[in-house]
Amino acid sequence: MTDNIVKIAGLSHRYGSSWAIKDINFEISQHGVLGLLGSNGAGKSTTMNIMCGVLNQTEGIVEVGGHSMQTEPIAAKKLIGFLPQNAPLYLDLTVKEYLTHCANLRLIAPRQVASSVQKAMSKCGVSHFANRLISNLSGGYRQRVGIAQAIIHEPKLVVLDEPTNGLDPNQIIEVRKLIKEIGEEKAVIFSSHILPEVQATCSHIKMIENGRMVFADSMQAFNNYIEPDSLLVTLKHPPAIEVLEKVEGVTSVEVISDDRFRIHFTNGQELTERLISMSVAEHWRMQEIAFEKSSLDQIFAQLSQKNTSTTA
Repeated sequence: MTDNIVKIAGLSHRYGSSWAIKDINFEISQHGVLGLLGSNGAGKSTTMNIMCGVLNQTEGIVEVGGHSMQTEPIAAKKLIGFLPQNAPLYLDLTVKEYLTHCANLRLIAPRQVASSVQKAMSKCGVSHFANRLISNLSGGYRQRVGIAQAIIHEPKLVVLDEPTNGLDPNQIIEVRKLIKEIGEEKAVIFSSHILPEVQATCSHIKMIENGRMVFADSMQAFNNYIEPDSLLVTLKHPPAIEVLEKVEGVTSVEVISDDRFRIHFTNGQELTERLISMSVAEHWRMQEIAFEKSSLDQIFAQLSQKNTSTTA
């Protein structure tokens, strides 16, 4: 008996003559939050649509709970809860009416519908809005209702596509917490093109770029892989920018504010020590110096190059 809820092997899909994804392979355990990360057009949505049975793949297999999505689609789909990027909400229904409708669509036994609706509302923190029209809810609570419909039938796999998109910072924090709670009981796939969102929510990460899997490991391993490529430096009495640009090891300097700079380098550790010494000697009054990780686009490029060189 496998501990994995999802198995994807040799997954490839072609639109016309172009491959959207090619030879994707991974498995997902029964608990935890996994981040599916990829830039726009990388093949992330195609992979998710195939996994949820929305799209038939050109090649490869997808199994959910041991059921093939091609030969046993109904059995496989029963195990999946899905929240697309635009939540499928009926704004003219109350929260309770909408979730009751979703429970019926999911073929929950009539005698269990009321308790299933109440449990989903409680889990997602919307019970106090049960009789409020969805159109009168804030964006954050609408998203909670969307997540409630995805878990109302107690699926083993919950797929969330950009679930924090368009929310304000407080709402994002609340939805992150909810997703982590769901991940304690179920397998959750959190899809995003925003690296900080994945870092804050997920324990493991799968990254797709140019249609291929370029990284699959824990979030800790991913963070260790990302190399810093700049320093953030704050100086109370900064010198002219030309002085900083001439420091050995500095490749370029970006002015963020009057006293804050982003300094790109060739050897970060040596440059850090050099800047600290110069700050003391020249009375620059350094207040901050910190490594800054590569941008997401740079990370995608690094991983794609690594993947290409490995498979060439």
